[in-house]
Amino acid sequence: KKNSVLTEFEKKLVAYHEVGHAMVAYKQKNAEPVQKITIVPRTMGSLGYVMQVPEEEKYLMTKDELMTRLVTLLGGRAAEELFTGHISSGAMNDLERATKSAYGMVAYLGMSKTLPNICFYNQNEYSFQRPYSESTAREIDQEVLKIVNEQYTRAKNILMEHKEGHNALAELLIKKEVIMAEDVEHIFGKRPWLSRSQEIMEDEQ
Repeated sequence: KKNSVLTEFEKKLVAYHEVGHAMVAYKQKNAEPVQKITIVPRTMGSLGYVMQVPEEEKYLMTKDELMTRLVTLLGGRAAEELFTGHISSGAMNDLERATKSAYGMVAYLGMSKTLPNICFYNQNEYSFQRPYSESTAREIDQEVLKIVNEQYTRAKNILMEHKEGHNALAELLIKKEVIMAEDVEHIFGKRPWLSRSQEIMEDEQ
């Protein structure tokens, strides 16, 4: 079904946003390969999406892997700002997931520089009180903001480093509305690393 919902400007905004996610992921060793990018809306709440190779069930994630997921989530908003001069409400779900991920890293997983190796998880499901003080709550908030802002800057740096490729892929997406892994590889070249799924397949052979 052809895209008949978006204006040309909105279509460009969504395309640059989705390619932002895809390109940041494509340049991260820990990210799974991009399979498909589309700006054909499924619902009004999902105007486009990037499909990556499904991961095998993971039993743990390193801090680097969590940061890779975080910077990829922020790649869409970063691309909007850098290449269109606008930011849109389309990033809301990305920002929600990024904020929750950063909060989990700080408050639950002990992956913070200022609050290392501390878990504030409260197992009492009937408790409405946080298991830490107001001053600690402020430290957590500040650390979460710092992590998100650092990864947003990192996403922008990656995008600027590969600006021409990003814009070429975004324009191709605007034209075709659906592009596949071979389109990404044609512009950015073959990734120099095996994905986790490919490593598992090789180990099983």
